[in-house]
Amino acid sequence: MLRTEKHPPFIDMEKQEPLKTGLDAPLHAIGFEFDEISAHRVAGHLLVTLKACQPLEVLHGGVSALIAEGTASMGAHIACGFQRVAGIQLNINHLKPAELGDLVWEVQLWKNDLSKSKNKILVSSSTVTLICNRPIPEHSKANIEKIKDMFAKL
Repeated sequence: MLRTEKHPPFIDMEKQEPLKTGLDAPLHAIGFEFDEISAHRVAGHLLVTLKACQPLEVLHGGVSALIAEGTASMGAHIACGFQRVAGIQLNINHLKPAELGDLVWEVQLWKNDLSKSKNKILVSSSTVTLICNRPIPEHSKANIEKIKDMFAKL
């Protein structure tokens, strides 16, 4: 992930260390990092780089959808006892642009104005419908153990 000095890494406040990024390959590929993972809340952040932008240097709507479904699926997976989940519907509303260099996070994507540390601007809001308790394919069981290990360390 590209990071500048004005964007310090987010940390797990209890452990005081950055959380791992490799839990979701597509999210990791665009530079998304998880900050909190639990059955009640999954949050992370993304520094908007050219990898995640449209040609006009604003966050691509598909990236917003990727973050929404990826984080919702992670939370549902934990909440249903580490069973397989599948997204069956995604509704996303893009409200304001997030531009190159902005920092965004959470399932509701907020743009953080770092010059005014308390200001958040809602970028998009989404609803993800998931079906839980699907059978886990044999080839995915190692990934489930990786998520369980990560969750146990939080």
